[in-house]
Amino acid sequence: MRVYISVDMEGVAGVVHEDQTDPTDPRHAGEYNRFRRLMTAEANAAVEGALAAGARDVLVNDSHWRMMNLLAEELHPAAELLSGGPKARSMVEGVEDGFDAALFVGYHARAGTGRAVIDHTYTSRVHEARLNGLPAGELTLNAALAGTYGVPVAFVSGDQALAAEAREALGGTVETVIVKQAVGRFAARSVAPVVACQRIRAGVIAALGRPHEPLTLPAPIQLEVDFALTHMADMAELVPGSVRTAGRTVAYTHDDFREVFRAWRALYNLAGIE
Repeated sequence: MRVYISVDMEGVAGVVHEDQTDPTDPRHAGEYNRFRRLMTAEANAAVEGALAAGARDVLVNDSHWRMMNLLAEELHPAAELLSGGPKARSMVEGVEDGFDAALFVGYHARAGTGRAVIDHTYTSRVHEARLNGLPAGELTLNAALAGTYGVPVAFVSGDQALAAEAREALGGTVETVIVKQAVGRFAARSVAPVVACQRIRAGVIAALGRPHEPLTLPAPIQLEVDFALTHMADMAELVPGSVRTAGRTVAYTHDDFREVFRAWRALYNLAGIE
């Protein structure tokens, strides 16, 4: 069995504020370095669970911010680490190589979700993203891309809002591990990091012990992105094939979700140019 692991940071136990996840601000370097170690520990717990379930090949993709967060020297030696960027498939780079299951560790809820720690969808520039009319966060966008390569998402971990989003998007077979209960965007009641790792390891073993189906979207697939400000949509609509449908909204439609995902990456990155 080959297992793919995408690891984000906002959903890690104990993380409650952007200052703890920001690798770019030297004022918060101490906090960030503490929590990147906890992020690495949760990644290791997922690797251990995968190995216990019979995995022979494990790839861990660093999926947070600049994607250079996981401590290579502390990562489980049985896993390979994919880090750095930009990466064409971003948070699910490498999944195209063929895996039996994907695990999403330390994920968070989509932008606009109440009682969710640091809710957002890839960037604060995105107010809401929709696929075929339904709100979609990082979990759904990434799971849909994994699905185009036949890889199902078997497991997710994060707060209770992320768990609910996963069950809605992926169905009842996905294993959800809750490591904290969000009180607000910057507040949560969290289990101890060691307990979170125990839950993740056990959850991965349970997840890999049953079958899962890849997420597939019916064609044509329409992506709609509501940006925070109109000038962001001014730039995003420069993506070839996109359509400006409202003051802050740009849409893109294609039969192949891999092309939709490419457009998604271009839309929100162009929106950051003033």
